[in-house]
Amino acid sequence: MGSAHRVHLQVGRTEVVRSSLHPVFSKVFTVDYYFEEVQRLRFEVYDTHGPSGFSCQEDDFLGGMECTLGQIVAQKKVTRPLLLKFGRNAGKSTITVIAEDISGNNGYVELSFRARKLDDKDLFSKSDPFLELYRVNDDQGLQLVYRTEVVKNNLNPVWEPFKVSLSSLCSCEETRPLKCLVWDYDSRGKHDFIGEFTTTFAEMQKVFREGQAQWDCVNPKYKQKRRSYKNSGAVILADLKFHRVYSFLDYIMGGCQIHFTVAIDFTASNGDPRNSCSLHYINPYQPNEYLKALVSVGEICQDYDSDKRFSALGFGARIPPKYEVSHDFAINFNPEDDECEGIQGVVEAYQNCLPRVQLYGPTNVAPIISKVARVAAAEERTGEASQYYILLILTDGVVTDMADTREAIVRASRLPMSIIIVGVGNADFTDMQVLDGDDGVLRSPRGEPALRDIVQFVPFRELKNASPTALAKCVLAEVPKQVVEYYSHRGLPPRGLGVPAREASPGCTP
Repeated sequence: MGSAHRVHLQVGRTEVVRSSLHPVFSKVFTVDYYFEEVQRLRFEVYDTHGPSGFSCQEDDFLGGMECTLGQIVAQKKVTRPLLLKFGRNAGKSTITVIAEDISGNNGYVELSFRARKLDDKDLFSKSDPFLELYRVNDDQGLQLVYRTEVVKNNLNPVWEPFKVSLSSLCSCEETRPLKCLVWDYDSRGKHDFIGEFTTTFAEMQKVFREGQAQWDCVNPKYKQKRRSYKNSGAVILADLKFHRVYSFLDYIMGGCQIHFTVAIDFTASNGDPRNSCSLHYINPYQPNEYLKALVSVGEICQDYDSDKRFSALGFGARIPPKYEVSHDFAINFNPEDDECEGIQGVVEAYQNCLPRVQLYGPTNVAPIISKVARVAAAEERTGEASQYYILLILTDGVVTDMADTREAIVRASRLPMSIIIVGVGNADFTDMQVLDGDDGVLRSPRGEPALRDIVQFVPFRELKNASPTALAKCVLAEVPKQVVEYYSHRGLPPRGLGVPAREASPGCTP
């Protein structure tokens, strides 16, 4: 992939650090992240001469580096040598890029307030209090976060508990000021002000833990006028629960590896590989559909697997030495280790395997699903969010063992794995859509429902004329959601986060 043909758009540039050979740049670049795309980034470093240094024309190029956003995210911190033109090393120079997730959907907070001895604002009955909670924005403006219901005729109201996301409560910054106002409701809309107090989410958590979550409800006017004025009552935080919601990035940046397995259909319906009409025909000029699907999906998954080794399996062929039919053989013919080095390794193993096997049948995929499920089950027992398994099944027809396949998928839905089926060729794939739980929950033959929807089915022909990136997008878009669903269901936090400490402080800095 020569970068010469690739047009780069400038996202931004850092400040200039003067007279330094080890600069640390303070500027932060914000980029949108998509798991299902290869997002290529280029970093270039210059020595600037000009006073404003706006154009790079007269600046000296000190070196550049290219990588994908997926690589940075998966490693959290990437250090690479800086390269000059034509890939020469720029001395011993390196560049380090550090990533942090700022999407800030970090969970939600459940709060419940009560008050006591509020000022009475009404002549013939007691006040009808309600409470408003505001966050103070950077420009000091107030943004309403929540307004409680009105409690009629009561100076010691207990308001209903409410839920609010951490981002709307305080933009995920726990020390951002929050303002609470208490009013006496008036049906004509002229509510009487009772009092207010200011706090932060961090303070709320601290005083609630210490059992002293109470604030004076103060009317500043009265405070100025009357020396003896203490308050217009008190507001008490009766309950505070914090529910942490983790994102796909939290798991990936916590070190969760995505292990990728590809399973290729070697049944006779594909046609003799030596014949140019065969779906397995190796055309020197144009990769066949199996290879296209494998490369476009694999290229994305490889950024998330630190050892870049992929399991590659075949099914539906008679294989050497005895030429018995197998529904789960290693295409490198090494039953001890079915892993290939990188996507290129899988492509080579596939090309070497074709002439050595006899295409046969039937199209049984349950054995391969069960094989990957056994590995995923062993991983599940570690009780850590450390390995998630994606099985890519490439097939030219409708599966023969539908009942067993449904059974295997329902069992796998309880494990850290997702299954992607790409239908290659022009068969009628109507029956395959059943496996994709989008039209209702998939059930096993005994009627047991899948715990989560883990199958994505895509007919390759619908994307034949689209770019390889379109296939990958379509196929992988649901994976992040499936990963989060699985670990949330199991109650597993990302690695490196002890649950108890993190519950107390959700921390999420932009």
